[in-house]
Amino acid sequence: MPVFLTLIISTLIYIGVQLSADLAHVPPLSVYSIILLATALLIALGFEFVNGFHDTANAVATVIYTNALPAPVAVMWAGFCNFLGVMVASGAVAYGIIALLPVELIMNVGSGAGFAMVFAMLIAAIMWNLGTWVLGIPASSSHTLIGSILGVGIMNYILHSGSGASGVDMDQVLKVGKALLFSPLIGFAFAAIVFLLVKKVFKRQVELFQPPEGNKPPPPLIRAILIFTCTGVSFAHGSNDGQKGMGLIMLILIGLVPLAYSLNKNLDQAHIQSFDQLSSQTAVAIYAQHADIPDTQARDVLTKYIQTKTMTPEVTPALASLTEHLGARVARYGDLKEIPEHEISAIRNDMYLSTTAFKRLDKAKQLPAMTETQEKSVKAYRKHLDAFLQYIPTWVKVAVALALGLGTMVGWKRIVVTVGERIGKHHMTYGQGMSAELVAMTTIAAADGFGMPVSTTHVLNSAVAGTMVANKSGLNFNTVKTILSAWIFTLPATICLSGGLYWLFLQFV
Repeated sequence: MPVFLTLIISTLIYIGVQLSADLAHVPPLSVYSIILLATALLIALGFEFVNGFHDTANAVATVIYTNALPAPVAVMWAGFCNFLGVMVASGAVAYGIIALLPVELIMNVGSGAGFAMVFAMLIAAIMWNLGTWVLGIPASSSHTLIGSILGVGIMNYILHSGSGASGVDMDQVLKVGKALLFSPLIGFAFAAIVFLLVKKVFKRQVELFQPPEGNKPPPPLIRAILIFTCTGVSFAHGSNDGQKGMGLIMLILIGLVPLAYSLNKNLDQAHIQSFDQLSSQTAVAIYAQHADIPDTQARDVLTKYIQTKTMTPEVTPALASLTEHLGARVARYGDLKEIPEHEISAIRNDMYLSTTAFKRLDKAKQLPAMTETQEKSVKAYRKHLDAFLQYIPTWVKVAVALALGLGTMVGWKRIVVTVGERIGKHHMTYGQGMSAELVAMTTIAAADGFGMPVSTTHVLNSAVAGTMVANKSGLNFNTVKTILSAWIFTLPATICLSGGLYWLFLQFV
C-alpha cells in the first residue's frame, strides 16, 4: 500500500508539474477558465476510471478466476500493463474517434457549443457505464462513447440543419461500426477453434478442462500462458481504449488553451521549412493553375464540401489555395511557439479542413491525376499535417493510464464473476480461459494496429462464449441475453442521453 500510494502521488505531482510548464508560456487563465478546465479534465478522467470497471476488468477475469494470479497482484499488474499500453499509443484511434464529430463543432471546440458537446458526451457515457456496472453487465465503453458522439452529432444537426450544420460522418461511423460488429464475431469463432486445438494438443492433461477447485492454480505452462495473455490484453486495451479518453482530453485542452495545445510544439524548424515547400508542391500538384482565393472563401467552400460531400468545381482550387497559404503562414514564424494566440487557432482549423478534405477527396477518388513525384509530395504533405495535429502530450497519457488502472483495481469483482461463472452453464476451465484471452489479445492488438476502436468487453466475452460452445458446455442464455441486450440498447440509449444533455447544456451557454 505505501508503494502504491507513493506511485499515485508521484504521478499526480508529475501531471501537475507538466501542466504548469505548458501553461507557463500562455497568458494567465481567468478563474472561470481554470474551473472549466479542471472540471472537464476531472470528468474526462472519470470516464476512463469507469472504463476500468468494465473493459480492463475483463482482462483480469480469466487469470483471477482460474487462480493463475491472486486478485490484488492481477489488478496491479493489469494496471501497469495498461499504463505501458497507453504510453506507446499512436493516437490513431483517438483521432479516429474525434473524426466522428461534426466538423463545425471540432473547429469551434472553444465555444459554448463545443464545451456543451464535450460535457454531454462524457456525462452520458459515465452514467450508462455506471448503471450497467452496478448490474454486473459487461457493457462496452467503446459502444457507450460512440453512442454519445452520435447523439451530439444528431442533435446538432436537428438544431442547426437550417444553417447548413453537418450531422455525423456516416462513412466514419460505418468504419467504426464494422470494427465493433465484426470483432466479437471474430473473437467467438477463433476462440472456439483455438480451444479445440488446445484440447487436442493437451488431451492427456484432463485437469485443464475442469473448473478450478478452490484456490488451486493451473499447471505451470498454462499458468504462464494465462499470465502472458492477461498481460497482452491489458497492454492492448491500454493502447486502444485509453486513446478514446485521450482524444476527448485533447479536445478540451485545444478549446480552453489553444496557444499551448493547438499544434505540436515539439516539431523543429526543419519540419516547418519542409512543410512550406511541400505546401507549394501540393498546391501545384492538385491544381496547377490555381489563383489566390481569399482564405475566408476557401474555408466556406471546403466546409460545405465536407458537410455535404457534394463535389463542385470550386473545391480543388480552394484546397490548393488554402494549402499554399498554410505553408507560407506557418513558415512566417521560425518556431511554432512564436505563433500568437489569435492566429494559432485559425491555423489549426485550416490544417484540419485541409487534411479532412484530402481524406474525403482521396476516398471518393476525386483527386486529379498526378505524376509519381507529385503523389509523393502530396503524401508527405499529409503526413506533415498529421504531425502538427495528431499529437498527445506525455502527461495526458500518464493521467489516462492512472485513471484506467485505478478503475480496474476498484471495480473488477462484479465483472470477473460474470465472465467466469455466468456466461456458460458450467464454470470456466483453465483451457477456456487461456484460449479466450489469447484470441482477445490478438484481436485487440490487430485493431489497434489498424487504428480501429474495438470493445475489449465484447471481444473477450464472445471469446469465452466461443470456448463454451466448442466445449459443449452450453451457454447460460439468461446472461447471454443480458449482455446482448446491453450491446443492442447501448447505442440508442446513449444517443438519446447525450443528445438530450447536449440540448440541455446549450440552454446555459
